[in-house]
This record gives sequence, structure tokens and C-alpha cells, in this order.
Amino acid sequence: MKSDFFKYQAQTSPHPLAMEISHAKGSYIYDTNGKAYLDFVAGISACSLGHSHPKVVDAIKKQLDKYLHVMVYGEYVQKSAVELSKFLAKHLPKPLESTYLVNSGTEAIEGSLKLARRFTGRSEIIAAKNAYHGNTMGSLSLMDYEERKHPFLPLIPDIKHIAFNSEKDLLQITEKTAAVILETIQGGAGFIEPTNNYLAKVQQRCNSVGAVFILDEIQPGIGRTGKLFGFEHYNCQPDIVVIGKGLGGGLPIGAFTASKEMMDTLSDNPKLGHITTFGGNPVIAAAALATLKEITESNLMAEALEKEQLFRKHLKHKHIKAIRGRGLMLAAFTENAELTNQVILKAQDQGLVLFWLLFEPKAIRITPPLTISNEEIIKGCAIITSILDTL
Repeated sequence: MKSDFFKYQAQTSPHPLAMEISHAKGSYIYDTNGKAYLDFVAGISACSLGHSHPKVVDAIKKQLDKYLHVMVYGEYVQKSAVELSKFLAKHLPKPLESTYLVNSGTEAIEGSLKLARRFTGRSEIIAAKNAYHGNTMGSLSLMDYEERKHPFLPLIPDIKHIAFNSEKDLLQITEKTAAVILETIQGGAGFIEPTNNYLAKVQQRCNSVGAVFILDEIQPGIGRTGKLFGFEHYNCQPDIVVIGKGLGGGLPIGAFTASKEMMDTLSDNPKLGHITTFGGNPVIAAAALATLKEITESNLMAEALEKEQLFRKHLKHKHIKAIRGRGLMLAAFTENAELTNQVILKAQDQGLVLFWLLFEPKAIRITPPLTISNEEIIKGCAIITSILDTL
């Protein structure tokens, strides 16, 4: 199987981890040799309720018995998609009430950029330095990492970059700006939180010049930071909120939500201003709705903040220089990239799944399922610190 993986499946890096998967359940992934791996990554923040959560699986099975894909997005009334959109509206502040369901986070970013340009009639988009919003052409255009962008040039025009948390850079937001798009917590840059009421100040500046304020909640959303949406921590409200990853409970989904007034501009002049075949897929929508209900009706969000403190307590070590992030969106920093690489690779050998961040080579990603137990956290932290003891 491994040789076929390298021969027939397109690779994203020269040296993938290449673990052969048998099955996964709860906080564990199992390889084809029967070895169990405690998962501190959750599919890059995607498996909010762990692997094969019974309520998610049950929702999928019930929908499978009814129907799968039946029609292109937005034409037929499909219960699970409608109920998911309604649920999001009930848990977002007004006027965020109209949701466009798509297939991935990066596709939701693309849709949000189109919506902002369509609604404002402007073209300039402002993003943050060291931002990561996905890898499709529009999302890639938002990145300021020239080494990653250069092989794919030219990308979409009229993109400017400001420094995250820099108040003086807010003056670059003007009447020419269609939208400012930011990650609520910068992910690939090292799980950097906004400081000094920064996001509220961005919102105020956008309001003053008529620009659309877009927040990328693809990683911090769906309970990971202790609230359903990360922006709830930071005294602000976006005009468009973008969701993905953890929303699907392990299935692929993305969504962007805005006011009805704004969203309606995509439906006419031209018609089909944004379109997707499989967005709002009923099986995936059913899984997402089950995921949201479990997170909002349980204590998982409050427990995420308690579990954060447990990680901080048990990852105290001379080689760990900082832990950034909030809730169960954490990054542990070592002195250098080589040390981080060794920890991540040796951890897999010892039955613990860790991973890297995109732009910060010293960071160890720690984004486990929200359902992880205290005992599993302590167990995984002990593996990390024992590895660090040998380095």
C-alpha cells in the first residue's frame, strides 16, 4: 500500500509521514500493524469531536438512507443544509444570518472575497502579513510569502498587506478598500492572538470607510478556543465570517456567513454570482449539524479552556520557550526548528501525533479533539517532555 501511495497519489511534500491507517476512534488513530497513536492534531483542527464520534456517524448514516447529492447548490430545499444554516444564524450575532455552504475553507475564502467585491464595487483587498487563508489562487494571493507565491504568478491583483496587531497600519484601509480579511488568531504564523483591542479597531476603521470586515474562523471557530467563534473573545464582529475545518466533524466543508442584504448580491446581476455543485451536500451538512449540536449542548467549550491550562502545566520544560494560542489551539515553541522536527518525528515513533505550523518552524502544533480527556493530555505531554529530556 505504501509503495502505491507514493506511486499513484499526488504528494504535497518530498517526505510525507506515510503512516498506513487502519482505523480511528476517539482520540486515537491506529495503523495497519495495530499500533495506537494518541492524536494531538485532529486532522489539523478538523476532527472537533475526535474520530468516528457516534453522534456524527449516526447523523451520517441516517442521511445516507434518505439521499445523497440531488441538485446543484441552492436549487432544492434539503433539510440538513437548511437546518445547518439556520443553526449558524441562531448562534451568530445579527445581522449574520445568511450562510453559503461550500466544500472547504479555502473555497469559502474565495466566496467571501467575491462577495466583498460585489457588495462594495471596489477591488482592493487588504490582508495581514504572515497570513494563511488557503492555497487556491485567490486565497494564495492573500499571502505575503513570496517564496510560496512566486511559482504561481500572476495571482489576483489589488492585494495589500498590513502587519497584524499594528494600529498605525490601519490607515492603509481607505475608501478604495473592498475588504480587510484577517485570521481571528493567526495560524500559520504561530497562533498569534490579537492584542490591545486590535480587531475592534479594525472593525471601526472598516466601518468608517465602508470596507467589509472578513474574519477567517477556519481554525479558531467551532469551539476550539472556548467559544463557538474565536472573535467572541475580542470585542468585535465581522461583516463576513468564514468557517471550515472543525465544522464538518471530520468531513469536508466550508461556509461563509453575512447579512441577507449582502449575500443576496451574489444571486443576481449576474445570476449564479457564486456557484458550487457539491456545497451543502446533505450528508456533510448532517454531520456538521450533529457536530455543532454536540459542541453547543455539552461542556466541551468550557472544558477547552480548562484543558489549555492542563497543557500549559504539563508542558513546562527548559526546551519549551513559550506556548501560544487559546483553548485547544496551541503551539509550543522550542529553541529552534531542528529541535521541533525531532520532537514531532520521535513522537510518532512513540505513539503520539504532532505536526508543524506553516510559517513558524520552531512551533509544535497542539490542536487535539475537543473531546480529549485529561488523562490523554497528561499522557501525551509526558511523551513530549520525555523526548525533550533526551535532546
